[in-house]
Amino acid sequence: MDTVNINTTALAYIGDAVYEVYIREYVLAGGNANSDALHRKAVKFVSAAGQAKAAKGMFDSLDEEEKALVRRARNHKSASRPKNTEPMIYKWATALEALIGSVHLQGNISREREIISEAIRIIQGER
Repeated sequence: MDTVNINTTALAYIGDAVYEVYIREYVLAGGNANSDALHRKAVKFVSAAGQAKAAKGMFDSLDEEEKALVRRARNHKSASRPKNTEPMIYKWATALEALIGSVHLQGNISREREIISEAIRIIQGER
């Protein structure tokens, strides 16, 4: 699917869902625990601060098309205001979600996995 003409907010919408599933599978693979404990483990990965850290950390390694999408999503004017985070952190987080949504809708599952794996490494401080 050509995602160039899809609104970055819509890409972030689907990217958020895809990323959430990957993160839930990741924390579940780390050990069977109750849902409350799993949720607490997932928070650092799905929070705006974690996602922004990942987006900034991987930006230079993205190809030019991916960088352009991240910039477009990050700079998109939003009608809503984030409640518990700074606007620029929220914009970077949305940009990561839009990137994931874009590669997902393009059917590029291997790239989707690479991006999410890199996000996990960055958030954990391994990169």
